[in-house]
Amino acid sequence: MLEIKDAVAVITGGGSGIGLSLAKYWVGKGGKVVLADVAEDGLKKAKAEIEALGGAVAIVAGNVTREEDCAKLADTAIERFGKINLVAPFAGVIKDGMMVSPDKETGKVTRKMSLKDFQFVIDINLTGVFLTIRECAERMINNNCSGLICLVSSTGSLGTAGQINYSSTKAAMSVIPKVLTGEFFRRGFSDKIRVAAVAPGYVGTDMVKNMNQTALDKILENVPIKRLIEPEEVASLVCEIYRNEALAGDTYFIHGGLRMSSKG
Repeated sequence: MLEIKDAVAVITGGGSGIGLSLAKYWVGKGGKVVLADVAEDGLKKAKAEIEALGGAVAIVAGNVTREEDCAKLADTAIERFGKINLVAPFAGVIKDGMMVSPDKETGKVTRKMSLKDFQFVIDINLTGVFLTIRECAERMINNNCSGLICLVSSTGSLGTAGQINYSSTKAAMSVIPKVLTGEFFRRGFSDKIRVAAVAPGYVGTDMVKNMNQTALDKILENVPIKRLIEPEEVASLVCEIYRNEALAGDTYFIHGGLRMSSKG
């Protein structure tokens, strides 16, 4: 079992949501964090909140789609704390829309998802994750670090109408742990660097909790535990996967029993 105390976590999307919750949970267990986010104001606020908890934290403002920013993030962790033990590339966006939308009267397509909206989500949710874990994995290997690369997938990976861009990226997050575990196994260091993913259902971030109450109630009708997943519950699962070295190469769902709009 790995210990979180004094271990170093690199977290993108760390200025808010699940990323920030993971950072707080991690430092609460004695770990150190390096947070990255494109929103610098939110990042500074997150730093203050973590320091108020007595946690050791470094922040790096940047865009995960840029190679130089991801390299800077990984280098900052090594320069500031000497190692990387957990990589959590949690930066992500949504840009929902139907691929094609026919007019109800004519039956002809009048709207379609733009390449810009499709590419925007792919760039951040997939390319950004690739660059983050590539740069961090390189530093972990070169500095003889042990730990976990933990991606964030989603129940959306199973396929959600109106999210061809988002669901595609989250499906990718489900297969990457298998691919990289195989690669690391071939290269002889899969016992030192494990790869896994968590796949949350509907999580009670501020954005979700502040949505239209009628729409939120409709969502909860399909959740057997009858509530949203708390961000801290996702953070707890990530930390347990980190600690338990038998967990590797797979995706672990945390959705309150959600059955994709079916009550069985």
